Amino acid sequence: MFEASLRPRAFPILKEFYSMPDSSPSLSSEAAKNALDPHAIGRIFSEARSHHSWRDIPVIDEDLRAIYDLTRWGPTSTNGNPARYIFVRTEAAKKRLAGCVAEGNVNKVLEAPVIAIVAMDLDWFQKLSFLFPHKDMSGPYAANPTKAAETALRNSSLQGAYLMIAARALGFDIGAMSGFDNAKVDAEFLAGTRLRSNFLCTIGHADHSKLFPRLPRFDFETVCTLI
Repeated sequence: MFEASLRPRAFPILKEFYSMPDSSPSLSSEAAKNALDPHAIGRIFSEARSHHSWRDIPVIDEDLRAIYDLTRWGPTSTNGNPARYIFVRTEAAKKRLAGCVAEGNVNKVLEAPVIAIVAMDLDWFQKLSFLFPHKDMSGPYAANPTKAAETALRNSSLQGAYLMIAARALGFDIGAMSGFDNAKVDAEFLAGTRLRSNFLCTIGHADHSKLFPRLPRFDFETVCTLI
């Protein structure tokens, strides 16, 4: 778990602004029987943070394989799995990627052990005979490239989030990033393919001492409606 000193409620002057509950709402009895323990939930969600500073600890190829092996089980529409992942981990590749990101993200890219380019295959539906073998669902997407691209974007975004959750669950820290030029990334890393970049995500073991107070989140009543 993260150090208590890094939690927003350790800053009294910000307590009201950052208001965080000290306990979660009670679950129904059936859900409570199957819920993860509080430590696991905290590691993935309530105590997890987005990171931009890293300790000098490598993320090896087998780590990335383990992260993907969890990620791949997340659900997607018609089991289409349109996401593709380019793991940028060499110094030369990081320099190429650094040339595609906003100025404020250059050091984040250069210093991170690994940066995942979460991309999408625009021709993802061509793999449905393998991924969804019991029924041919490729026709509507083959006939409508706009629908295929929209579906690829939506589901690769989901898969990118699964990647983030899987990494946290396995003990890594992450930092999602959208401050970059998609066209430049596509030209630099995906030229000649039907892949297009969605977003970036750094992966490693973070330096928690450089975190700032956690930013607020909406409460249930502000953004949820029961009908």
